[in-house]
Amino acid sequence: MNYHVDERGFYGEFGGAFIPEMLHGNIEKLRNQYLLHMEDPSFKDEFDALMKDYVGRPSPLYFAPRLSDKYGAKIYLKREDLNHTGAHKINNTIGQILLAKRLGKTRIIAETGAGQHGVATATVCALMGLRCIVYMGSVDIQRQAPNVARMRMLGAEVRPAESGSKTLKDATNEAIRDWINNPVETHYIIGSVVGPHPYPDMVARFQSVISEEMKWQLQHQEGRDYPDYIMACVGGGSNAAGAIYHYLDDDRVQIVLTEAAGKGIDTGESAATSVLGSKGIIHGSKTLLMQTDDGQIIEPYSISAGLDYPGIGPMHAHLIHTKRAIVQYATDDEAIKAAFELSRIEGIIPALETAHSFASLEKMKFNKEDVVVINLSGRGDKDLATYIEYLNDFSQS
Repeated sequence: MNYHVDERGFYGEFGGAFIPEMLHGNIEKLRNQYLLHMEDPSFKDEFDALMKDYVGRPSPLYFAPRLSDKYGAKIYLKREDLNHTGAHKINNTIGQILLAKRLGKTRIIAETGAGQHGVATATVCALMGLRCIVYMGSVDIQRQAPNVARMRMLGAEVRPAESGSKTLKDATNEAIRDWINNPVETHYIIGSVVGPHPYPDMVARFQSVISEEMKWQLQHQEGRDYPDYIMACVGGGSNAAGAIYHYLDDDRVQIVLTEAAGKGIDTGESAATSVLGSKGIIHGSKTLLMQTDDGQIIEPYSISAGLDYPGIGPMHAHLIHTKRAIVQYATDDEAIKAAFELSRIEGIIPALETAHSFASLEKMKFNKEDVVVINLSGRGDKDLATYIEYLNDFSQS
């Protein structure tokens, strides 16, 4: 079984490029050139230098002793929250901004839900002196106000999406409309492993620095370069793609993806795409998505803005369809509980997105010697307003 993208841009039956004619030239140019640029030694040197000196990589692989004692395994945290801008998103935006400059683009657009990708895009645009426009659902603008302020301080224009649920899906719709209207000078930095080919593969490759580091870090700390389990949260799924990229073909490693169940899978307020979704096309690729019988998108819901998306990346759809990955689900309440537990057991406040993955620990059965790596994809500063609402509930815990 092949878990990587094929020459047509598909992961099994998922993927491809289903795009308007106006975007055909841009997508074809990207498809024909992205690997040539990424494999160019000068590109690699510039990318690696920025990863080290600007982003602060490698990110630590931290052994969590108290969490390990509680769940009966050797639990390591890949500390992407310690990157510049506070999440894994910067890995991809550094790569794409270098690619955009080589393609002669002068204007950058992006979509964002939790705001981490928006901040990362605004950051690299400031670094490179390029105009930046970030689309964000108006609901997310309210619940992720700290990141909106950061984007604006970095010089980005934040444009609200007022359609639909006014969240990530709608921000992506607006960004695509912008790109259709401004195809020549604009590069769209998609933040996750979604969208038309080559985006899912390109973003996964830029994020694969995560699993590349994990291999030598585990070798140093455990005497072997692979874990028994890799756990990550999934909306679109770029953090998960980066954490598993170098282990896709290694069947010694169990991949565990956690989706947002919202208020419960069967409540009508959920974002658990793998169980509620079916095959369809969204934002330029064939994948699993939440839709009605006649193909209308069902609005997702999650307390976490970054997981509030009705689909998943085609790579993850393929991994789930082939049973290479298992899926867990965490409700809002479970994610909040897990966030407070990590904060008080290990002194790390996670992003709400990441908290969903930690919520899955209670649903897993480990052996004492199992090595488990959780991709701690973002820090929780941006979610403090939400966490504060629950402080009294956890004040005695």
